[in-house]
Amino acid sequence: MKKRPEEILREWMSAVNKCDVEHVLSLYNPAAVLIPTFSNRLLSKPESIRDYFVRLCAREELSLALHEKTLAIQPAAGDIYSLYGIYCWRFVIEGEMLNFEARFSYMLNAALPAPIIHHHSSQIPRMI
Repeated sequence: MKKRPEEILREWMSAVNKCDVEHVLSLYNPAAVLIPTFSNRLLSKPESIRDYFVRLCAREELSLALHEKTLAIQPAAGDIYSLYGIYCWRFVIEGEMLNFEARFSYMLNAALPAPIIHHHSSQIPRMI
């Protein structure tokens, strides 16, 4: 059964919060591109996406929360959707819990078993 776009996002977030790397990876299409929050590289191979999430899940007390009111979903064509919004990453660095607000966008094909075909996430820059 086809999932709604917000269900796919919530499934991805739940898997990240459980540090279930295999489940996270199962949501990325083999041809997916990830422009990650905590890397300066564009990740376009399943093994590089795996390595990124393995390193991220090694962070102490990793968690991710959605700012619910920021979530927007735009139908593109057929079963393809664009999602965007803001979430907050949290984890410990050198004994201190830190928050990292990030904006995100996804391109999903809800008809595919691995629906994430593009994912971009970047820390929100300081205003000047």
